[in-house]
Amino acid sequence: MSKKANSFQTPIGTRDIQADAAARRRALSGIFAEEADLAGYGELETPIFEDIGVFQRIGEGTDVVRKEMYEFTDKGDRRMALRPEGTAAVCRSFVQQRPTTPWKVWYQGPFFRYEAPQAGRYRQFEQIGTEVLGSADADVDVEVIALASRVISRVGLSRVLLVINSIGEPEDRRNYVEVLSEYLGGRIGDLDPADRDKVATHPLRVLDSKKAATRSVVDGAPVITDFLSAESRAHFDRVQEGLGALGIPFAIEPRLVRGLDYYSGTTFEFQASALEAAQNTICGGGRYNGLVEQLGGPPTPGIGFAMGVDRLLLACDAEGTFPAPNRNVDVWVVDVTDGASARDLTHLLRASGISADRSFDSRSMRSQMKAADRSGAALAVIIGDQELADDMVAIRRLREISDQILVPRSEMVDRVRSMLPEPT
Repeated sequence: MSKKANSFQTPIGTRDIQADAAARRRALSGIFAEEADLAGYGELETPIFEDIGVFQRIGEGTDVVRKEMYEFTDKGDRRMALRPEGTAAVCRSFVQQRPTTPWKVWYQGPFFRYEAPQAGRYRQFEQIGTEVLGSADADVDVEVIALASRVISRVGLSRVLLVINSIGEPEDRRNYVEVLSEYLGGRIGDLDPADRDKVATHPLRVLDSKKAATRSVVDGAPVITDFLSAESRAHFDRVQEGLGALGIPFAIEPRLVRGLDYYSGTTFEFQASALEAAQNTICGGGRYNGLVEQLGGPPTPGIGFAMGVDRLLLACDAEGTFPAPNRNVDVWVVDVTDGASARDLTHLLRASGISADRSFDSRSMRSQMKAADRSGAALAVIIGDQELADDMVAIRRLREISDQILVPRSEMVDRVRSMLPEPT
């Protein structure tokens, strides 16, 4: 008795993305590309894996670095990591290439984090984002947020709140962290056990917690906006003024610090109220004025955001918007001769910009017409023995009752094009 073959499954936290879902993602990517192009952003593709040191710069105290990175040693004995986020790789590229500033780029692709899978969160996940490097102007902050807002609007989401904050410059944060640490230390027994060790190492991370016990403590904590320097406050005021001028509603959330250590100045999130509060962030970002320098480059201000594609599409599902695009072909070619006409005519239709498909394996007329109906095609082009002998084709509308028409084979493309419905 032979041993039964293994039945392989997708790894935990991953999944196969089928055709309709993939088409929906392409449509989202197309919208993002259009908006980025309008604002002068060029697409950047970075490697899926990099030297692990690139990503360690995002914060040794973060869960991303301590627990979630996929790390490996390559055959050259180099320590590498699959990219867990996009900003550090973009900054590495900036340091390596030294482009003219301001450098405005956008990116898309898969990212990897070893974390517990849940709704809208996978170990391999898709993000789309932007980065602007080389300008500290508050109006850049406004431009970046506005780009995200336009994309969110174009996919039809309306139940979304933009929340913003400023976490100031390093001196502002040092002053704030000292007071925050003292406050949290006095309430450490009330914090969720998972957050208690953060008080001594990275107290700002406590503000990110979604644990109910920790949230009740954090609600009474000092707020960083009370510790901003005059310069930081003026920058934040300018951001608020710009968002108001562009008609982009927002709320100030003084405990919004984001989850990575490189942020400074403006931070922001778009939160979808149609999703559960603990998982409702569909886009987040902020300013990071020291990351390029940490990667070996000159002091260079930067700002950007990332959209989680899965989370954003979940919000679209919850609001009943942005369905998968129609993937139906225009024409189904039915050939009950030897199949050569179906081969040649589908090629001719496709070369003319008309989507077309066919059956294979010499199926019967009945089977092929059933396939045509299932395909959603608007028209069937039919070739039988008589049509083949007369160098003609029959064209039939599949979505309404009407007689089929006979046309010369040489006129098929023009006649099909005239009979197709106007695109919506």
